[in-house]
Amino acid sequence: MSDAVVAALRAALGDRVDTAPASLESARADKSGHASDGAARAVVHAASVADVQTVMRIATETRTPVVAQGARTGLAGGANAGPGEIALSLRGMDRILEVRPDDLIAVVEPGILNAALNEALAPQGLWWAPDPASRAISTVGGNIATGAGGLLCAKYGVVRDAVLGLDVVLADGRLLHLGHRSVKGVTGLDLTALFIGSEGTLGIVVGATLKLRRLVPGEVCTIAATFRTVRAAAVGSAAVTAAGIQPAIMELMDAASLAAVHALLALEPPAAGTSQLTVQTDGPAARIEAEAIAAILRDAGGTVVVSHDAAEGERLLAVRRAMHPAMETLGTTLIEDVSVPRSRLPAMFDEIARVEREHGVVIPAVAHAGDGNLHPNFIFEGESVPDRIWAAADDLFRSALRLGGTLTGEHGIGVLKRRWLAEELGDDQWRLQRDIKAVFDPLGILNPGKVFTS
Repeated sequence: MSDAVVAALRAALGDRVDTAPASLESARADKSGHASDGAARAVVHAASVADVQTVMRIATETRTPVVAQGARTGLAGGANAGPGEIALSLRGMDRILEVRPDDLIAVVEPGILNAALNEALAPQGLWWAPDPASRAISTVGGNIATGAGGLLCAKYGVVRDAVLGLDVVLADGRLLHLGHRSVKGVTGLDLTALFIGSEGTLGIVVGATLKLRRLVPGEVCTIAATFRTVRAAAVGSAAVTAAGIQPAIMELMDAASLAAVHALLALEPPAAGTSQLTVQTDGPAARIEAEAIAAILRDAGGTVVVSHDAAEGERLLAVRRAMHPAMETLGTTLIEDVSVPRSRLPAMFDEIARVEREHGVVIPAVAHAGDGNLHPNFIFEGESVPDRIWAAADDLFRSALRLGGTLTGEHGIGVLKRRWLAEELGDDQWRLQRDIKAVFDPLGILNPGKVFTS
């Protein structure tokens, strides 16, 4: 990209165009540890929809690639900006434009943090349900781009279930208003759903109409169940699901991840080999459901404690939320994300153990056991992922597919998983998805090199 492009951006947007070396360098990477091959050409800090449209018009005229970014907390390299590319930061577009408690909707800009949105909604007795572990640091726009899930999604749904409409700037600068404000709406093709999880490859999300919930009345009960093996814990979680009880949260930590978090938080070390299942129930039936779940987990061999203290429940969940920083204490981490049918969780943990043995690697793992979404963490030394780790990851991904699962439940494909995408989709669907991208981005300037490969 020539200096003329930066000059055109500066002429239109002034000091919102940032070419400071530190800014360009930071735009290269996200929380995955993966970075692009070099620094971006410029970072544009958008303050309005008009700013985004201006950037895209200049990008189209000059055939310049654009990578939309939020808080850069992604775990698949999906929003890393590299040489010749404009990093379009939406983090400054963080306003709540409208809240309608009567209609249970909010209209927001993409840069608002998930937790900040819910802090603002709480005094009105409202909340937005998607609850990624990164909620304190991830943006709503990023949640939408990756189709995020989180701890609460088994009961309350993922991002796709909580978005009614999107405002999107296309590659040529046109603004589309997708979806609706009504609960129902089936006019035409569902382009809103198409954009959710599209990782910035179809257009730039500049606004979202969100489906809210009222805060759940009643108490919250928390169950902590420890098991001698991770497989036993997975069998216990599958038994809860099979019983037809729907907890708000059901999180599983294997022995390695549990020990690492306890060490990080200076807690008493767990017994060697111990895995833990943390379950929460909520609402008017919380106490009855908690006792029923506790009985199921005891029958599965767990040592079970039930708490009705909300503060104690938050302390237990803080252990789970500390997983990522705990992994950083063990070495460099490739944080992965596969999903399988919930009944196959025990089999998937068997596969993780097999991959560890056969490849000589360490893979601490946690799972959103309520929906079958696992996060295996591959630990290694150095900055670049070595071939032996990728070989182990390849084996694990194929195991998830064989068990009827998927490559990603919530992190997205980005850069790190694009080589396996065609294997899951099949050649015909893979080509069709590439064709759809070309309709929205005929010049190939939106987040090039991510998700799809030639």
